[in-house]
Amino acid sequence: MIFGFNTDIRHEDTVYHVQSEAREGEQLLQTQVFVRGRCIGKRAIPYGPGAGKVFPANDQDMEKRLRELHREVVDAIRDGKLDSILDKRETQEALAAVKELDLEWINASSVHSSGSLTMQIRVTDGGATVAGARLTLRFARPAAAPYYAQVLTDAKGHAEMSVQVDEKSLHDSSVVVQASFAGRTATRKFQLRAAM
Repeated sequence: MIFGFNTDIRHEDTVYHVQSEAREGEQLLQTQVFVRGRCIGKRAIPYGPGAGKVFPANDQDMEKRLRELHREVVDAIRDGKLDSILDKRETQEALAAVKELDLEWINASSVHSSGSLTMQIRVTDGGATVAGARLTLRFARPAAAPYYAQVLTDAKGHAEMSVQVDEKSLHDSSVVVQASFAGRTATRKFQLRAAM
């Protein structure tokens, strides 16, 4: 079963995006914290036979534990104690120096027309485009359930995703896009706005 949680929370002048997911291939329950689309830290709990502490690995118990992990990180942000709870914290300088899987929204200036939002995304790995990366899109808008879509990048590392949306709701909407390739992921959150 695939499940996860996403929360935006403001502390002082910073908006944090907290994303939690079960990473089945690595047998981890993981929460990542993002600021302006960059991961600033992670907290993870291993599960399964290789973990030091094995807890029941059925879907219901895993979802409950992931929800608790997510809540712990959100509460730490709210209390101003994020540094004390993260397993690994990345500085902006360290993130900039590491060649990693990355994604770029290449048509950000002209994406909404005829009631449809079209995003063109390019995925790179160390600066080279990546064919066959899996993109997962989560579109959150007011008064509606989130919309999810998946697509693979083409031979040039590009992918296009479209969703139906009313332009009036764009200023309250956001899109989270996660790229997965060769066991690694990159996630970016984009805040939407109506045309000026």
